[in-house]
Amino acid sequence: MLSKEEVKRILDVTVNIKHKALLMLMYSGGLRVGEIVRLKPEDIDAERSLIHIKGSKGRKDRYTILSKSVLVVLRKYYHQYRPQKWLFEGAKPGKHISTRTVQAIFKHACEKAGIKKEVSAHFLRHSFATHLLEGGIDLRYIQEILGHKSSKTTEIYTHVSKASIARIKSPLDTILEKEEI
Repeated sequence: MLSKEEVKRILDVTVNIKHKALLMLMYSGGLRVGEIVRLKPEDIDAERSLIHIKGSKGRKDRYTILSKSVLVVLRKYYHQYRPQKWLFEGAKPGKHISTRTVQAIFKHACEKAGIKKEVSAHFLRHSFATHLLEGGIDLRYIQEILGHKSSKTTEIYTHVSKASIARIKSPLDTILEKEEI
C-alpha cells in the first residue's frame, strides 16, 4: 500500500498532463488498470462527480467517485489532447493506451518520487480503498465503489495500520478525562 503522502509525491513529480490526469483518475476512483485504459470521454460525469465504468470485471457496469481536483487536471488534459474515442488514446490512431504503458508511467513516477518499495499501478486502487476505510467510509460503500461482487474481496482492506490503532482513544481515558488521577 502507498501512504497518502506517497500518492501525493507520485502525483507531484508527474509533470506530463496526460500522465498526471491518468494517475489522478486511477486514484480518484480506485480504478483498475484495465478500466482506466478503456474509459471514454463520455464516461466522465462532471455534473454528478462520477466515473461510469462499463463492462468491468464480470462484465458489470458501475459508478465510482470523481474528485473535483482531478476534474481540473482532466479539463486541461482534454483541451490539450482533444481525445476522441478513448479518454487516454494510444500511439496508434483509434486505439487506447495499453496497460503496459500505464504500468510504465506509474513505475517512472514512483522512481522520480523516490518510492523504493515494489509497487504496481494497482497499488493506487488498493491505497484508494484503504484510505477510504481509514477515513471512516463504510465497507459496503467501498465494495460498491470498487465493484466487488463479494464482501470477502473488499475485506482485504480491513488490515489496520499501527497509525490507525494509535488514533483510537481508550474508553478509560474518556471516562477519566474529567478526573485527575
